Amino acid sequence: MTPLPDRMVILALVITIGICFAMAFWYARLHPPVAPPLLWRHGPAMGGGNSLL
Repeated sequence: MTPLPDRMVILALVITIGICFAMAFWYARLHPPVAPPLLWRHGPAMGGGNSLL
């Protein structure tokens, strides 16, 4: 059995890495991250009185 040429090994590595990146981006596109609610827009609670200043 003869060893593979360098060109074939490099091509196989590039294709494998390309498929991994394509699957990662495809998964991220199908399932975008869910943003948490912006709780700071609700304002301070009544009677809290705790100030950061």
